[in-house]
Amino acid sequence: MNKRSPHPAAEESGQRVPTDLRKALEASPLAMAQWRDLTPIARRDFMRWIDSAKQPKTRKCRIERIPSMLAAGKRRPCCFAVVPMPLYKALGADPKAKAQWSDLNSIERRDFIDWIESAKESDERKMRIEKTCSILATGKRHP
Repeated sequence: MNKRSPHPAAEESGQRVPTDLRKALEASPLAMAQWRDLTPIARRDFMRWIDSAKQPKTRKCRIERIPSMLAAGKRRPCCFAVVPMPLYKALGADPKAKAQWSDLNSIERRDFIDWIESAKESDERKMRIEKTCSILATGKRHP
């Protein structure tokens, strides 16, 4: 039996929906229905898009846009790069890592991307990109 979360916008995957996004979704029944219809990975993309905002004003604007995007049938944020450009370039420079990246499933790719982007400092992200390429070049599938 599937237990429902006390918050309707909560994900089944256990990932918590930010309170401000949850409130925006709850204010729009159509957006909420569309949100529930998204895959966990698509929901995660929306939440990562929100969290990638550097300014509180940008975050607020993105959250305000999501209900109308969902109501219009959008299933991903409009301008959200799935693979960060520095990682894309690093993979292009390392054929073994690139080949292994191509063999990863979407969840494995997301694990690497999340690990890279969870670094607070740009130097740490660069180091994690280098380490990702090294890990992939050895044939491993996880950070």
